Amino acid sequence: MKQKGRLMGDIMLMTTAFIWGTAFVAQRAGMEHIGPLTFMATRYMLAVISIGIVAYLYFYMNKKKYAMSLSRPKHDKTTTIVSGLVTGSILFVASSMQQTGLVYSSAGKVGFITALYIIIVPILGIFFKKRVGPLTWLGVVLATVGLYLLTMKEGLSMEYGDFIVLMASFIWAVHILVIDYYSNKVEPLYMSFLQFFVAMILSSIAMFLWEKPEWSGIWDARVSIFYAGVFSAGVGYTLQMIAQKNTDPTIASLILSLEAVFGALGGYFLLNEVLSTKELIGCVVMFIAILIAQIPDKKTQSIFS
Repeated sequence: MKQKGRLMGDIMLMTTAFIWGTAFVAQRAGMEHIGPLTFMATRYMLAVISIGIVAYLYFYMNKKKYAMSLSRPKHDKTTTIVSGLVTGSILFVASSMQQTGLVYSSAGKVGFITALYIIIVPILGIFFKKRVGPLTWLGVVLATVGLYLLTMKEGLSMEYGDFIVLMASFIWAVHILVIDYYSNKVEPLYMSFLQFFVAMILSSIAMFLWEKPEWSGIWDARVSIFYAGVFSAGVGYTLQMIAQKNTDPTIASLILSLEAVFGALGGYFLLNEVLSTKELIGCVVMFIAILIAQIPDKKTQSIFS
């Protein structure tokens, strides 16, 4: 794995974590006007439109080059469609379970339990004969401790909502591993577009089955939907897919978990929320964990190489 490509991938993932963290404010604001399924359907619709425009321009500007590469397995049409169907379905299920968990559990516990994918990803990777180096494992442990200090304000008792979010965390981990699998086989931009298209369709069906969407509520939440759809979903997830072409999935999960840190810092600077000493220590520990995990280990290799 080339160092330059890995560095660029890590920067993209850090940007994604920043976008996701600051988008938490927008998501909370949007929930005051519409239901979670309506929010998901409308945000993914905007993601499809925004990424669709970018994907079309990319295809148009690289038409000859893309046409010549269609015969290669990396850009196989069938594989691209399958990748979109799989990642989109996983995204819908994980998002739905996470939103449901928020109804029954506190935001702090949901944030902590969701980000446990930083542990689940390397554990699942073992089944794919993925070797995780000792420094990376140390980073995982430290990141989990830091995440606990940052997000948890109550005990670790497991309730109904917590269990749902824990299941969602496993699905988020699978999502990261699936992206790692397809990222070098298809064009990430097209996979991202198809992912959001599938998630939009599934969310829309669920929205009309279990909620009663009203235009007035959607309009009131328009700013939140726009940010969550265009930036958090469209830009964030696309950067994730592109970045994972050059980044180990365990490292990717660690960097993405920094969304909790950026969310806390965003609340501090934008909403005047107070960070306790424990929370500040948690932020520092998580950043240290990421730095430790970045120390090269020549014996590690890509999960599906």
